Amino acid sequence: MKAIVQDRYGSADVLELQEVERPVPAAGEVLVRVRASSVNAADWHIMRGDPYFARLFLGLKGPKTRIRGMDFAGVVEETGPGVGGMVQVGDEVFGEVEGSFAEYVRVPANLVQHKPSNLTFEQAATLPLAGNTAWMGLKELRAGQKVLINGASGGVGLMAVQIAKARKAIVTGVCSTRNVEQVRSVGADHVVDYRTTDFTRSGQRYDVVFDLVGNRSMGELRALLADDGTLVLSGGGSFTGGVLFGPYRLIIQGKLLASFSRQRLVVLEAKPSKENLAALGELAESGQLVPVIERTYPLTDVADAIRHVESEHARAKVVVTA
Repeated sequence: MKAIVQDRYGSADVLELQEVERPVPAAGEVLVRVRASSVNAADWHIMRGDPYFARLFLGLKGPKTRIRGMDFAGVVEETGPGVGGMVQVGDEVFGEVEGSFAEYVRVPANLVQHKPSNLTFEQAATLPLAGNTAWMGLKELRAGQKVLINGASGGVGLMAVQIAKARKAIVTGVCSTRNVEQVRSVGADHVVDYRTTDFTRSGQRYDVVFDLVGNRSMGELRALLADDGTLVLSGGGSFTGGVLFGPYRLIIQGKLLASFSRQRLVVLEAKPSKENLAALGELAESGQLVPVIERTYPLTDVADAIRHVESEHARAKVVVTA
């Protein structure tokens, strides 16, 4: 099968389209014919071995998992022993596992979920990592609460806005000038253009501040919270091999302060979850969560797709079709 492989750390130039052996599902696993996947910040962090200490977990000279990609949507091609009736050949599924920039991917059956019937494979492929991060950050929101999302125009941010609205919260999204209308179009009640307005000096207080950027200090973010508010920290990334990709300084501070602050500080560990995928699927099927795709690239052009996301010029999700 064709797959995007890397054997050393570096820029997107280290990525190569190669013929590799098609995986065989072991007990409790399924083989999925990938129809689409999507690019996440974690992909280029792993590609570069960034931050450097992450190489202790990922691999010293190159990543242990040679094939890049994490999100997938596709069709079950084969099932391993012990899968039973959880998933069957021919089922359309989506989920998260390393190695998805390939024609086939091997996945534990307990980490795949049936694709929402109203979504294309391309749309479903945007949900796993970004949607899971947004869902975990906001699943405890209550109706009427005020939430601020810093980084509302990114892949995680646009889903976070929609999830918060589905939970009947009052949503303020922070983004750049060019993305104001897009953030408003997915349901934000208020949109702050950070290029013209310093949202930390607005005088507003929020029940939840969901930070996806890491560009403001801990003190500035905590000052935005109500006395019993919650600060959720995430780089929109993922824990891979125990390493968190995101705003490291804030995350370390959050972990240190969490036990001492009267305000709740949460550092997300967005691990793959079938239950969370099911929740995202329900929101998608009800029309409350509509994936936003900026660009689509073929598998042969994954390097260009990652360059686009790494440059931070991406708006919404970037999808790869196999």
